[in-house]
Amino acid sequence: MSIEQTLARGMNVSRAAAIWTALAVAALVVFVASLALGSIAVSPSRVIDALMHARASSPDVIDEIVLSLRLPRALAGFASGALLAMGGALLQVLLRNPLAEPYVLGVSGGAATFALAAMLASLPWWSVDAAAFAGAFLSILLVLGLARRELWHGEPQDASPRLLLTGAVIAAGWGALITLMLAVAPENRLRGMVFWLTGDLNGVAAPWTALIALIVVLASIVPVAPQLNVMLRGDAAAQALGVPVVRLRLRIYLVASLAAAAAVTTAGTIGFVGLVVPHVLRLAFGNDQRMLLPAAALAGGVAVMGADLIARTAIAPAQLPVGVITALIGVPVFLWMLLRRPR
Repeated sequence: MSIEQTLARGMNVSRAAAIWTALAVAALVVFVASLALGSIAVSPSRVIDALMHARASSPDVIDEIVLSLRLPRALAGFASGALLAMGGALLQVLLRNPLAEPYVLGVSGGAATFALAAMLASLPWWSVDAAAFAGAFLSILLVLGLARRELWHGEPQDASPRLLLTGAVIAAGWGALITLMLAVAPENRLRGMVFWLTGDLNGVAAPWTALIALIVVLASIVPVAPQLNVMLRGDAAAQALGVPVVRLRLRIYLVASLAAAAAVTTAGTIGFVGLVVPHVLRLAFGNDQRMLLPAAALAGGVAVMGADLIARTAIAPAQLPVGVITALIGVPVFLWMLLRRPR
């Protein structure tokens, strides 16, 4: 390695460390704000006291608000946002398209369809979560089955067009079923179904599934980040350098799909996070996956926690769907991204 390459790598690492630190501080600030702000304001010192000295025997009202309502919601928001952002970054590598995002392969559509069916049948909340994950997993199996030749057998042509087209068709089918269910849903259930469909963290009591999924995703992908960088040069170049392209491609797809499934199961369908966050981070990092993927987890978590905070406080005590906030922010950013793309 030349002196110039060594210096450039050192500067990249220093810059990455600075950005990671800034994102971690932002995550901490938004996390504390999420616990402190709402219909009832709680001082940051009281929030810290509630977290460190939980009164297990006789918790007061503030402890209940912080620990039972806001803490699970903030953790679920962070985990869901991190999963969506990492899923977007991975799919953009897989499809070699910076405008790809987790919902492009129909995973969210399958989750939403099954979850709304469970709501329509008045099943308990845990059944809705289970149905959402089952629908997401069914979408994964459908795409895997329909694009199996490209994914499993390593055809020379790029698998991206087939995956993208298959996912778009499956997503359109799920969308038709969702519209049908909303059309026949009784009035007393329609509001809850629409809120879930547009992203809703209200009532999240157990964020551990999403947090565990986030740990699994990070452990599965970060170690192969150097291979992802090589894969961006093309399949032929990656194979020439010893990268197992077919196995890595399948791994990316499965991990990205399961990340999206866990996020949708926890928080409903929250759009634009998986699209906008990785692309914005590339402005700072370039396309180095070793630096981009951990930053995407932090930035995605901050984005959804912040959107949920706005949704809870903008018209308190009423609440807005989280997906509405991410869309209102994501649409202009998406249009800006399109205008910046070279023709």
